[in-house]
Amino acid sequence: MPLSVAIQMDPIEAVDIGADSTFRIALEAAARGHELFYYQVPDLVWDGGRVLASGWPLEVRNQPGDHYSLGPRETRDLASMDVVLLRQDPPFDMSYVTNTHLLEMIHPGTLVVNDPFWVRNCPEKLLVLEFLDLIPPTLIARSLPALRAFKERHGDIILKPLYGNGGAGVFRLSDSDTNLNALHELFSGINREPLIAQKFLAEVARGDKRVILIDGEPAGAINRVPAPGETRSNMHVGGRPEKVELDDRDREICARIGPLLRERGLIFTGIDIIGGWLTEINVTSPTGIQELERFDGTNSAALIWEAIERRRAA
Repeated sequence: MPLSVAIQMDPIEAVDIGADSTFRIALEAAARGHELFYYQVPDLVWDGGRVLASGWPLEVRNQPGDHYSLGPRETRDLASMDVVLLRQDPPFDMSYVTNTHLLEMIHPGTLVVNDPFWVRNCPEKLLVLEFLDLIPPTLIARSLPALRAFKERHGDIILKPLYGNGGAGVFRLSDSDTNLNALHELFSGINREPLIAQKFLAEVARGDKRVILIDGEPAGAINRVPAPGETRSNMHVGGRPEKVELDDRDREICARIGPLLRERGLIFTGIDIIGGWLTEINVTSPTGIQELERFDGTNSAALIWEAIERRRAA
């Protein structure tokens, strides 16, 4: 049965239709006969007990330079929709948190994907802390003495913002690097949030594996290889995607975390694995499904919609 689907996302005119996961999910929805309505984050409103969004009926097509059409602008009560896709990119800030509170008011009568309660309560770099034996040595701290002690124990470390994304603000501090104090001062001047420090994994030179999970089951993986002279493998900063197979360790990690993701309504997630260690569980706006489809033909967007349709029919 066709579904009415609202997509909360960043401006559609700016998406890279050959790489953007949200666009691929929208294309698949259209192919399945679902009706699309698109709105942006500032257009979400709570008014008198209703969660409203001002946006546009949306048509999408895989044509560069002509990839979408919008109908007349209108305001819809999101409780009248079958599905809302929560797909705007981070940063995971108070704006993002507030939106999850608003969308939680209509869920699960309107199925919000991913579940807004658990999106709010499972930040990328914190959810992994529930799996201590799967992650590298990790510290969450704002305290400079605690960060110094962690660096003394592990020598070569990665330091990054706890709620950062896309590789922004990620620094490697090697054994002899003396910039910890300066970086702590820099980050402290930007916000009051803790930092995350992890032992540097030299295996990142061979790639940071992004595994796509759909309703807790692995659909496949891509390997993201850092550019020469880079530590970061994120494609936003020049990482190169390449074909890779899931190995036994990847499957072990997925088997451990999959039931929790499924139970929490985190239908589309992307986990990062370096050298057999789980480093992040991405639940806000995961990426990588177009690259996976090009490499091995896996239509992750179809698997996502099959999971959504099952939940709507339950």
